[in-house]
Amino acid sequence: MNQSLELNSFSGYDPGGFYDEMFEADGSVRPEYAYLLSQIEMVPRKDFTSKQHAAERALLSMGITFNVYSENEGVERIMPIDILPRIITGSQWRELEEGLIQRVTALNLFIDDLYHEQKVIKDGIIPRHVIESSKSFLPQCKGLNPPRGIWCHITGSDLIRDGRGQFMVLEDNLRCPSGVSYMLENREILKKSFPEILENMDVQPVSDYPTRLLDMLQHLSNKAAPTVVVLTPGIYNSAYFEHSYLAQQMGVQLVESSDLIVVDGQVKMRTTSGFETVDVIYRRVDDTFMDPLAFNPESLIGIPGIFEAYRNGKVAIANAPGAGVADDKVVYAYVPRIIQYYLKQEAIIPNVHTYICEEEDSRKYVLEHIEELVVKEANEAGGYGMLIGPKSTKAECEEFRKRILTNPRNYIAQPTISLSRVPTNIDGHFEGRHVDLRPYILYGEKVEVIPGGLTRVAMRKGSLVVNSSQGGGSKDTWVLY
Repeated sequence: MNQSLELNSFSGYDPGGFYDEMFEADGSVRPEYAYLLSQIEMVPRKDFTSKQHAAERALLSMGITFNVYSENEGVERIMPIDILPRIITGSQWRELEEGLIQRVTALNLFIDDLYHEQKVIKDGIIPRHVIESSKSFLPQCKGLNPPRGIWCHITGSDLIRDGRGQFMVLEDNLRCPSGVSYMLENREILKKSFPEILENMDVQPVSDYPTRLLDMLQHLSNKAAPTVVVLTPGIYNSAYFEHSYLAQQMGVQLVESSDLIVVDGQVKMRTTSGFETVDVIYRRVDDTFMDPLAFNPESLIGIPGIFEAYRNGKVAIANAPGAGVADDKVVYAYVPRIIQYYLKQEAIIPNVHTYICEEEDSRKYVLEHIEELVVKEANEAGGYGMLIGPKSTKAECEEFRKRILTNPRNYIAQPTISLSRVPTNIDGHFEGRHVDLRPYILYGEKVEVIPGGLTRVAMRKGSLVVNSSQGGGSKDTWVLY
């Protein structure tokens, strides 16, 4: 075989009419990818495939797996990794960073206002019933003052690029955003796969995320050396690996509800030497399951009395209970107005145009054009509760019409965006696959954005769904200086 044919070649690569992040429409490589392309093309294809298989084995051996709740196989899976990285330029990143800091700052003010004076409602920026009918708005949190006035300590706002390459916010995640362990381990794997390329491209690091996370959590306490724990629902949770991974990386205890108890208004952790006071809890348990006395009385993974201890300032919790109201996809539609209201600024990163099905004109449009739109349930995640009109059958579209008419408050719709694509290794050759980006934003002493994030890849040809629970994979995200 000719040596050139054995090397990785992009000669037959087809952008497919989408915005391709590596190649211009005329086939020329974008400047930020030029060096990477020159190096990858010199790697023999069999060596590239070997590196790909080694990466997958590494994820499996490290236990970086997840469960899919909709399946009964009882088999843990790795999230497929593609070892060809995605690149974002320094100038692109600085604008994203500014926009994300703006967004999280406004959302924090918004959440605080909702549980206090509700000026945003009284001034007509968002309808009262939209908030009060949101599943994640918790009346129990009214009047609550979280430590340092911070509600959303860890945010993962999902970004996409449209057919012109413009970044847009697709949704916000303020309850228990997951995936950061993949971001960290993908980088470690790429360091081993392409050490010289990574070093020569001047990529910003992400490995200090656990240190930054711990600093943020410690900032929530007035103690000089607070006791921090990570609270997990347990080993059967789909993100359990991440919970244990972050606890280990931060050097703190991973606890379940059975490890904690409230004694004399203080949260205590059971240890081999007796009870130890807990000062800060990084919770990976849903709000309403945290405390059966305050929320869901049937919760078996909660700690009775913990919410009262939190309300009384005896313990700090990240993210704050009640912050998930900003995850509601109907609330999302109002975020540009929320930014304008609290900060007197236009949103730096725009939303995707959104039809609120509760509004009569929008509902009429959605019902008439459902085959062209993406319809989402207000409080679902992971790619569930969603209809992609152009990919759906007439029966599926009709079913969603009925759902919208039955409960219009619970649905929004958006145009079907031609997500940007990045070359991806598929069975030994490169094909374009759609991607999104989940950057991680920490709100402690200041708001800071980790330079990178989790690039999720729709591994199935033609698919727009990037979620791991729906067969998606991931890439390392290289943000250049």
